[in-house]
Amino acid sequence: MTRAETILKQAEQSLGIPASRAEVHALHNAVSGAVLSEMLPRWNACRQAHLEHRRVCYFSMEFLVGRAVYNNLYCLGLLRDMEQAFAAAGTSLSAFEEIEDAALGNGGLGRLAACFLDSAATLSLPVDGYGIRYRYGLFKQGFEDGRQTETGDDWTAFGDPWSIRCDADAVTVSFRGQQVRAVPYDMPVIGYAADGREPHIGTLRLWQAEPVSRFDFRTFNDQHYLDASAETVAAEDISRCLYPNDDTRAGKALRLKQQYFFCAASLADCLKKYKALHGTVEGIEEMLAVQLNDTHPVISIPELIRLLEAEGYSFADALAVTKKVFSYTNHTIMQEALEKWDCGLIEELLPEIFAIILQISEAHLEELYAKDIPEEQIAAMRIVKNGQVHMADLAMYAGRYVNGVAEIHTELLKSTVLKEWYALAPEKFQNKTNGITQRRWLGLCNPELTALFAELAGSEEFLTDLTVLSPLGQFADDKDVMERFRAVKQAKKQQLAAFVLRHDGVEIDPDTCFDIQIKRLHEYKRQLLNAFSILWLYFGIKDGSIRNFQPTTFLFGAKSAPGYRRAKAIIKFINEIAKLIDSDPAVRGLIKVVFVRNYNVSYAEKLVAACDISEQISTAGTGASGTGNMKMMLNGAVTLGTLDGANIEIVQAAGEENNYIFGATVEELAALEHYSSRTVMAKNPMIARVVKTLIDGTVSDGGTGEFRELYFALLDGASWHQPDHYYLLLDLPDYVETKLRALTDYGTDALGFAAKQWHNACAAGPFSSDRTIRQYAEECWHIAQV
Repeated sequence: MTRAETILKQAEQSLGIPASRAEVHALHNAVSGAVLSEMLPRWNACRQAHLEHRRVCYFSMEFLVGRAVYNNLYCLGLLRDMEQAFAAAGTSLSAFEEIEDAALGNGGLGRLAACFLDSAATLSLPVDGYGIRYRYGLFKQGFEDGRQTETGDDWTAFGDPWSIRCDADAVTVSFRGQQVRAVPYDMPVIGYAADGREPHIGTLRLWQAEPVSRFDFRTFNDQHYLDASAETVAAEDISRCLYPNDDTRAGKALRLKQQYFFCAASLADCLKKYKALHGTVEGIEEMLAVQLNDTHPVISIPELIRLLEAEGYSFADALAVTKKVFSYTNHTIMQEALEKWDCGLIEELLPEIFAIILQISEAHLEELYAKDIPEEQIAAMRIVKNGQVHMADLAMYAGRYVNGVAEIHTELLKSTVLKEWYALAPEKFQNKTNGITQRRWLGLCNPELTALFAELAGSEEFLTDLTVLSPLGQFADDKDVMERFRAVKQAKKQQLAAFVLRHDGVEIDPDTCFDIQIKRLHEYKRQLLNAFSILWLYFGIKDGSIRNFQPTTFLFGAKSAPGYRRAKAIIKFINEIAKLIDSDPAVRGLIKVVFVRNYNVSYAEKLVAACDISEQISTAGTGASGTGNMKMMLNGAVTLGTLDGANIEIVQAAGEENNYIFGATVEELAALEHYSSRTVMAKNPMIARVVKTLIDGTVSDGGTGEFRELYFALLDGASWHQPDHYYLLLDLPDYVETKLRALTDYGTDALGFAAKQWHNACAAGPFSSDRTIRQYAEECWHIAQV
């Protein structure tokens, strides 16, 4: 009996019925439980090894891990055998497609964190993740009349078999007037086990908020029924959902509670484990590094000082330790995204923490004034200013290193938002270009392309060293290989078309070019620019100015924050364009627009493998890096994009001749003396035509005024931004011209276009998260394999 057959047999025994008769969620829980039970001794050994060596704790508000079962079986080398065992038992492993994703993130930030843990485990590095076990994750997205709707994503409704609750490690977290119990749930992070080796297994510890006292019987008996559970509701709200709406003070307070809750619990856990081995917290800075993923966990800095003071440290000594423990990853140069908390709110909820922040701020100022730093530079670097605590400045002062996530992003940090810090402490700055795990984003999601690569390379070594693909670029000139590659791409497009029909009820033609934009919905990511370009193509086909158009399916996948009115209006606008085009026989078969519903990790696995053209069109200088660009590149897509984020490095690696670059550069935008979007529109009739669809009745927002707001934001701006502050109208003509060139190349030179796609896939080696994590381990964390 094979290992897979043994696992399935154990699952059937626990269920008491054959797998072929089991309900899918029950079968999933049983199989997952059997696998988890088998690997538990190895997991415990790896946990202990982490504690006995210098280790890293990766703090993040998001871990977008997706559906675990397939990835875990794949990394354990069990996936194919389990498929065979299921087939022999009269069922199919594909039934687990019904299992919900763990949607504990909103986009690149959380997916990056998940990739990093995967790579650290594969590299046998002592890295563990800490975050929040959200009850409802982000949200389930639906559409009603083209508008996004949100419902709770109850991802644990049928159980959570890949997590282990650890009550013995529960922590009490205190706010003013409230105490909350933080209960950890541990998820295994299974490193890829090549050649039958035992895998290294890391841990993702997620905290669930629970009341200290769950039920007030006396209050209930007095017939105050809601009040009897008030403490439970207040506590559970903290981990109820990711990123609650914060446009009121209550919403902001809840977000701050979330951040402090998981940071306080995580640090208490780190100190507890260290003391259990060493009997004291002394020397912890030599054995612990904490990476702060964005500004959300920066509240950890004063919390560690508080904990160390409770152990008898002076403030000065505690601050010195803290400066050696923490490092900070910056993900944005946009000021509005760099967190700032009102002093009054912090003091109201966390008075002790606020007092420590003020001490940190004063220590910082004393150091600056002692060095005779100019007043204007000091003003820019203050931690507390204008009644707010600036979390990025707190991280810069009390952290060891800061890193950007792409070369251009890091350079922009040095020259713009953190330039005063760079002038003061250039040694703190590092670049760590983002990466993706090729196990999930090639091996798991595209076994057909993996098999082709393995045949040509002579092994699957690229699954642990992606640079092995580089020499395969020579096959771009081999017609037979390119035909096989095109057949793989076609198969993935057919699979995606079948899934879209099943999931969204929409037919798409796999014989068309698949142009895909999948990422969080935000104005700077410029989904609206894409929509305008589609209208430009539509009008051009209609009026005859565009001829011999290559039939194309434009696919969008994105969620908008529930309170982000403009982003939701863009979703509505795109869906209205889809409706307009579908109803017009003049373009039927030429253009299809689909906004897929409830885009998540599992959907992304299908989209990236089927992509022909990868839309990476954020305004130059606004996107930090991107990882979707890397996933589609690795699966053989060309990039249609700006010179922004990691696009620059992708083009350098794969060749500009194999991609389609457009738009103003960072330098060109900086040199603009005066930009008038109204002037741009007035001088270009087609720009005017597509932009005016927002107000001329071509498409309708149902009288809500949403489209009108988008229109005037582009042309007149708003109180908080200049007109067209992401330069959509400036870049639109070049974008359309470049898109048409890409589509023409696809349609007129199939083998030549396939060669471009192939070059991209083979050049993806530098964009593995394995490379990123090795750099962190050597240059930032100073850790070794265990």
